[in-house]
Amino acid sequence: MKPVNIGFGNVVNEDRIVAVVSPEAAPIKRIVQLAKDNGSAIDATCGRKTRAVIICDSGHVVLSALLPDTIAGKTSKNEEKNAD
Repeated sequence: MKPVNIGFGNVVNEDRIVAVVSPEAAPIKRIVQLAKDNGSAIDATCGRKTRAVIICDSGHVVLSALLPDTIAGKTSKNEEKNAD
């Protein structure tokens, strides 16, 4: 398991991440709403504005207050650390 910090002490297994996207586009908003309706949405924003949506291979949708670029940067850093 390779944990990726998504803000405020929350982590996601890097192997489960399919995509990290911005929540601004209409299709992503629909995905988030469907996940909330199905109970597969995980809100890890701690009451802050959603800046990234993480889509997992398990069908879960994780909401984060960090920017997608920040999360992606943390992912590549984890890969570099494991290579050493």
